[in-house]
This record gives sequence, C-alpha cells and structure tokens, in this order.
Amino acid sequence: MSVRSIRLFGDPVLKSPSAPIDAVDDGIRALVRDLVDTVELPGRAGVAAPQIGVGLRAFSYNIDGDIGYILNPVLVEVSGEPELTGEGCLSVPGLWHDVVRYPHAKAIGTDLDGNEVVLEGDGLLAQALQHETDHLDGKLYLDRLDRERRRVALREVRESDWF
Repeated sequence: MSVRSIRLFGDPVLKSPSAPIDAVDDGIRALVRDLVDTVELPGRAGVAAPQIGVGLRAFSYNIDGDIGYILNPVLVEVSGEPELTGEGCLSVPGLWHDVVRYPHAKAIGTDLDGNEVVLEGDGLLAQALQHETDHLDGKLYLDRLDRERRRVALREVRESDWF
C-alpha cells in the first residue's frame, strides 16, 4: 500500500500499550502491507504498528534482507547474559545509546491466515524482537536506559531539531 510516516517521541500512541488483533479483515491486511512497505526502506530493522500511529499488536522486521511481519507477538524467551548493545529508534531519530538486551530472543505470534509464526534468533534479530515488543507494550528504548544515560538522552531529544 504505502510507506507511512513514523511517529516521533512525544506522540501518545508510542506510550500506550497496544490492543490485540482479534480478527483479520481488510484493515489488518492493509496495516501489514503498510508495515512491510515502511520497514523495507534502507536502515530499518523493525517497525511496530504504534510507530505508524496504529495501537495494535503487530510489527514488521527487516533483518539481513529477511522481511516479514508478526501479529500479536509475545516475547516468550530471552536468554544469555544481558549485555549493553548500541541501539537507536526511528521514533527517536539521530540518537544512539547503549541499552541492556539479551543476546537471544524468541517471539511467537500469528500471520494473516492465523498460522503460528515463531521468530527466534541472536544478535540483531534478538535485539529487534525485544525492541519491537517493547513498542507494543508502550515502551521506548529510552525507558530502558539507566538514570544517567536517560537524563543525557532526554536532553539530546530536547535539543534535537525534530522535537
């Protein structure tokens, strides 16, 4: 359908927990097309529905050229020793901070036909699964920063040209 604009830090949809998708209809199919079109742009690893202004539990991903989506994802497993990982967010453009993330993650959800989708992996995929499910829970990666890093990040947000 179309590439949708990304909602930025300060938009209330980004801080609100997303509702589950109860039934797949033409609106949900259009949402998935928009999520996939929007994540296909270079430099994007994931786009959650709230980032395009829709408060539903869905996200798309683009990891090493593997592009897809998942509806009603649940992060069912994280493992390994948590580590500081450099992270940014399309909703907080231009900022990059170290966030504690697990090196392995697994999410389970469904596709448009109701079939189970299992996304599991390490590295960037694990980070994206954690980052995007956070979006669906109304959290931004800035919320995961320690107190001092968060203070610095929020100052950077206030000083940015987009805020």
